[in-house]
Order: sequence, then structure tokens, then C-alpha cells
Amino acid sequence: MSFMAEITPKTLPNISSVVTDVLESIEREREREIISRRFGLFDRKETLEQIGELLGITRERVRQLEKAVVTKLRASASKGEFAEVLKLQEVFVQEIHSIGMAARISDVSARVTKDNTKIDQAQVSFLSMLCPKLIVLDENDFYYHAVAIASEHESRNLKDQVNTVVDAIKAIGAPTGIEKIAEAISDKSIAHVRALASISKQIAHLNGRWGLTKWPMVNPKNIRDKIYVILFENGKQMHFNEIAESIKGSSFKRKDVTTQAIHNELIKDDRFVLIGRGIYALKEWGYKKGTVADVITEVLKKANEPLHRDEIVKRVLKNRYVKETTILLNLQGKQQFKRVSKATYALAEATE
Repeated sequence: MSFMAEITPKTLPNISSVVTDVLESIEREREREIISRRFGLFDRKETLEQIGELLGITRERVRQLEKAVVTKLRASASKGEFAEVLKLQEVFVQEIHSIGMAARISDVSARVTKDNTKIDQAQVSFLSMLCPKLIVLDENDFYYHAVAIASEHESRNLKDQVNTVVDAIKAIGAPTGIEKIAEAISDKSIAHVRALASISKQIAHLNGRWGLTKWPMVNPKNIRDKIYVILFENGKQMHFNEIAESIKGSSFKRKDVTTQAIHNELIKDDRFVLIGRGIYALKEWGYKKGTVADVITEVLKKANEPLHRDEIVKRVLKNRYVKETTILLNLQGKQQFKRVSKATYALAEATE
């Protein structure tokens, strides 16, 4: 019978109590102090140097003792000496399995603790290290603090699999759905690929798109990037007031920006083009900066022949969000345009 069959909400072990019981099993007080402080089990996490200075030993000695104690505790758990740890192991395994066979420690802690504090996360991480069915990946510049099901991942293999996802995204070259990434690495489990991607600090995601953290579409870091994402997702031009409201109602981390600040950034950034009174579009959609007269000039140059005013209006409206009368007034009132026949215009310089 599995432990999960025995566990109910009333019998689920209290994580803090289990951590305390494990610590009490350590014979020497100095070693208990090292484990508690190194993992941040009841207070902030401390460095090897800080603990060494406190206990009057070298940082290397602290590291050696930490490793030895954890190895011994894990061996004891494997032998079934910590029944409560093994009960929690089944809970952790079930949650990690549902996420995708691997997960950030913070995500697992959010599922099994009430408040998901830093201490909660530290305790979940510590107990996970003792569980025979789990492996823990320490946080560094490339990976978030994570945990995975051991039967599916070796520690080295887990890193390799995460790196494979990163390489696939680099090869794709643009933000994309997790399904396409899974297809690229030949992994049939979308949940597993999503879990692997979530562990990497090189990957970010936004609104169903996954990509490298340096790509604004998945990790907008400033106002301009957020404006770009809003316009891109809207798929058409927007007034700067609409853009401001969209940002305020978004899931961006920082969205408390003023409408004036947004308008200022729209003016400064070459990615955005003013195509009407306060209305902006993305340059990549084919819009160009300039007055209505400039756009008419560009239309006539491309045509390389006179055009009927209705055709001119039609083509200009693809680049400017203005009234038809504004276009007609420019045609009739600007010297660079010349009427060559009824309602038909050409560039004045082309008719000379």
C-alpha cells in the first residue's frame, strides 16, 4: 500500500514539525546549527563564511559537515527511518508529477504550504533533499531552485534537458508556443517541457508565448517594451489612452505608469508610428513616419503613374488613420501634387 492511501488532510504531516524532528535526530548541536542556518529553515539563509565565523571553523569545514550530515540523513530516509518524511515525499511526488515531473521549489511550496514564505520554501527544499524519490537542483545564474522526480531525471540529466529547451528556443528564434518547443525536442509531454522551461533563468513566458528573457515580447522590462507587447497583441492601431489602460489592466509586474509617460515613450521609440491624432501603430506593420502629404508622395512614387483620388485615399488609409477629407485637402492644397485629369493626381515634379 502506498503512503498516499494513508494520508488525509487530518493526517498530513506538518512540514515544520517534520523539519524539527529531523533536526533533532542530528546528534551534535553544531551540526544541527549548520543545517538550520545553511538551509534557512527557521530564519534567513546564511553563507558558509557567516556560519564558519559564528562557530569558529573554516568555511570549508562548514561545507564538509553540511555535506556529510545531508548524506547521512538521506541514507536514513532511504532506509525508512523517517516515516513522516516518506509520507511527505508521496505528497511532493504527486504535486511534482502533476506539474510536469519537475518544478521550481517555490511552485511546489505554493501547493503544499499555507503561505509559501521563504522559510516554507526552504523547508520544502530541505525535506525534498532527503527524499529518495526526488532530486534537488540548487539555484545559480542559469537555473531556479528546483526539484524533480529522480526516476525521470538525474541531476546532470535534468540540467541537460533544461539546456535542450533553451537551445530549441534559440533555434526557433522567436517567441512561440510550448507545443512547438516540445515538437522541436521530440518530447510528447507538453507539461514536462513547460516544467523544464520554467526551471531555466534564460527563459521567460508571457500570454502563452515562450522565449529568451532578453526578448521583449516575453519579458518586457521597460515602458516601451510593454507598449510594444500591447500593440502587437491588439493587432491594430491604438490611441495612447487605450494603450495606457491596457497596460494598467495587464499582468505586467510593473504597470503603475502615467498616460503622459506612455505618450512620451511612443514619441521617442522608432518602433511606433503616429498614424492619426494620438493614434499609434507598429512600424513593422508597414507604417512610416511623416505627414499625410509625405504618405501621399510615397504612394504616388510607388505607383509611378497618376492615380485616381479614390485609389490614393485607399492606399493612404493603409498607412494613416485619418479622415478622407484630410487626404483630399492635402491633394488639392499642396504644391507637390498636380491634377492631371478629372479627379486624377500625380506628383508635380513628374509632370514637368
